[in-house]
Amino acid sequence: MTSNQTVREALAVAVAANLPVLLWGDPGTGKTSTVLALGERLGLPVEAVVGSIREPSDFAGLPVVRADGTWFAPPRWAERLATTGTGLLFLDELTTAPPAVQAAMLRVVLERTVGDLTLPTTVRIVAAANPPGLAADGWELTAPLANRLVHLTWEVSAADIAEGFTRGFAADDGSPPPTAPTPAQVAAAKARIGEFLRVRPELLLDVPDSPERAGRGWPSPRSWAMAATALAAGEANASDEPVIAALLVGAVGEGAGYEALTWLRTLDLPAPETLLANPDAPLPERADRRHALLSALVAHVLADGTVDSWERAWAVIGRVARSTPDVAATSARTLAAHRPTGATPPTTVLELAPILRAAGLLP
Repeated sequence: MTSNQTVREALAVAVAANLPVLLWGDPGTGKTSTVLALGERLGLPVEAVVGSIREPSDFAGLPVVRADGTWFAPPRWAERLATTGTGLLFLDELTTAPPAVQAAMLRVVLERTVGDLTLPTTVRIVAAANPPGLAADGWELTAPLANRLVHLTWEVSAADIAEGFTRGFAADDGSPPPTAPTPAQVAAAKARIGEFLRVRPELLLDVPDSPERAGRGWPSPRSWAMAATALAAGEANASDEPVIAALLVGAVGEGAGYEALTWLRTLDLPAPETLLANPDAPLPERADRRHALLSALVAHVLADGTVDSWERAWAVIGRVARSTPDVAATSARTLAAHRPTGATPPTTVLELAPILRAAGLLP
């Protein structure tokens, strides 16, 4: 897979997961045509908005006095998306938007709010930008806006262009469009990212100290949540490792992103679904890996919400508790506190009590 193909797939996966994404690339390299082709592939109408020719009121709404108060009227492009009920909002030439316009975009990108209109949650957001030095009257992105986006670097080669001239530049390669991850998959991915941050708490927040760093992905609780959703989306679509890496690094930056990827790779944990189907599957030996495994398992079960998965999870927790009760304690308490209606505690729960009590984890 070429770097161009990797970014195309990462872009499609991010859009499927409804993550706001930004394509960085040199002028004239096909970013806009790629986004338009992706919208066509996914069956999403595209509304293109260029920041350099817009005012802050085009995003914050134009104040209109009414009998019942002031209404911040949304622009026509937002009304069209709201009327359609779905679509792709394409913020083109983002680095040509001055800081005042970027500030007005914040609620649009994060909350889908334009003036007093809230766009449907099914509206996706994609942006494209040239590096500020190559943009006409270019501006660095503000840190708050950059932290709301997954940043992907768009590169093209002569081979890519030659093939496009021959076959066209459509984003559809014949494969089925990617799908969004399930809530259970997102919950399990968040648990794994949470365990990584438990090991490396200093990476939770690293506010940029320069305009150049501020304009790209950087770690914060918000961007780590996006990274977890991206991880779940990549795994749900069986994406290659370079695609998942591009998404994680695009959310939290290179340093934090690659460290998280390395940690996740060395975990080599079975999926929660695999453990629930086969509670006797091999378990990792290291305590930190077992902790991450149980955190992901419990998060998956709580998101799933079924009686069957809740009861099956106790078998796995019981196995861990017999050798490392301190690792099992937190997961056991969380699972017990979220017992679904109609669930019968298995005998494993009773077996765990003496072990946890002896470890000083129960009264």
